[in-house]
Amino acid sequence: MQYSLFAQPDAAAGAVTVTDLTRYIRELFELDYRLQEVWVQGEISNLSRPSSGHVYFSLKDSGASIRCVMWRTSVTPSINRLREGDAILAHGKISVYEPQGAYQLYVDAIQSAGGAGDLFRQFELLKAKLQAEGLFEAERKRPLPAVAHKIGLVTSPTGAALQDMLNIMRRRWPLMEVVLAPVPVQGDDAPPKIVAALRKLYYRPDLDAIIVARGGGSIEDLWAFNDETVARTIVESPVPVISGVGHEVDFTIADFVADVRAPTPSAAAELITPDQAEYRSVVRGYAGALTALMSDQIKTARLRLQSNERALQHLSPRVKLSNARQRLDDVTLKMQAATQYDLSLRREKINRLVAQLHALNPLNVLARGYAVVRLTSSGEVVRNVRQVKPDDQLSIRVSDGEFGARNEG
Repeated sequence: MQYSLFAQPDAAAGAVTVTDLTRYIRELFELDYRLQEVWVQGEISNLSRPSSGHVYFSLKDSGASIRCVMWRTSVTPSINRLREGDAILAHGKISVYEPQGAYQLYVDAIQSAGGAGDLFRQFELLKAKLQAEGLFEAERKRPLPAVAHKIGLVTSPTGAALQDMLNIMRRRWPLMEVVLAPVPVQGDDAPPKIVAALRKLYYRPDLDAIIVARGGGSIEDLWAFNDETVARTIVESPVPVISGVGHEVDFTIADFVADVRAPTPSAAAELITPDQAEYRSVVRGYAGALTALMSDQIKTARLRLQSNERALQHLSPRVKLSNARQRLDDVTLKMQAATQYDLSLRREKINRLVAQLHALNPLNVLARGYAVVRLTSSGEVVRNVRQVKPDDQLSIRVSDGEFGARNEG
């Protein structure tokens, strides 16, 4: 039983599903014979050749664009030579790609429509002009700072590219400051606003670099970055400029005049931020080396201290006093021994002298019967008879006493 897709839902029939609606629309395209054999003229944009071998692109003119797909069974070598901006005639049928609900041209043949499209020609002319002026030369390009502390960021404040870049910067190097200069990144008013944002950043003396970025898109979407005024303003930058516009396959004039071209906005964020994990690893290496060095120095200092301590102990006054005390004891003992020996010698000598004196004692001589005679008047010892005159008084000393006498001679 067939029912109307657009009837009001009720409890019995229920609402139409997205799949049913999309399939119905696809069938409408396929039932129109005029859409099954069609030649479409336009300019190639957003060209992609994945590894599957299929070719995806858009055809556009000044008023609209349509997505196109060409299966690899229809691809020829001449088709592989197609480039962005080429003007072509594409033959195929119109249908709907149901998973995305998008209508597109399924191309089975392509013919040239007479060379490159208008936008691509403008791109090539401006590229040749600026290249002739030397604005693309590597000699004028500046290297990025090893570590950027503050950068300027010229991009859309609402695009996914901004959040992707900020997330990468926070993850890789959270210390870096970002000065956002919000601008539209496509449309007729985008180039003058990009120029104004760049010149405003140029007045800041604290920036280390500037990123100009937007996500991918067609050549029309990226056209603001093919503007000559934007290109020349980038060249005037006092700090290095990174261009992170589009996807890896996209090239703009901004890429050629910038100091560094990044294939994507995310890649631009990675280029300007050092990896904190690498720095942490380097710091850990330095910390380990410093710890080992300090440990060696402490060990060496400890050994030196122990050596100095032993040297101080050897030179200590206490040791010298102990040695001096011992030497004093030795000298004292030697002096005592020498004194005793000297006293013994002296005692023996005295004893000999005493013996000699005792032997020579006049009393001992007198004891043997001798006497000492003196003149009483003078006390002179009488040694011969000539000394004595008659009637001289004499004093005679014998061993046990003394008595007087008179010379009667």
